[in-house]
Amino acid sequence: MSIVLYSLDGCPYCEKVEEALDDHGVEYETEWVEGLHSTRDEVKRVSGQRAVPVLVDEDRGVTMAESDNIVEYVEHSLA
Repeated sequence: MSIVLYSLDGCPYCEKVEEALDDHGVEYETEWVEGLHSTRDEVKRVSGQRAVPVLVDEDRGVTMAESDNIVEYVEHSLA
């Protein structure tokens, strides 16, 4: 899978990104993260920070955070 979304269950910002991906028919894999920031080592490894959502587009070499930025990327680059 070339698109990976690091997400936290119940996170409204993550849900916003999931909805944009689903609305545009983008296939993606979800990597669920722990609630505690201090345990999000995988997110830190790929993005340099521990907040979610984080989208990784392996095919395009793009890693990004912030839900509004990710939604804009989905609408303009993946749709």
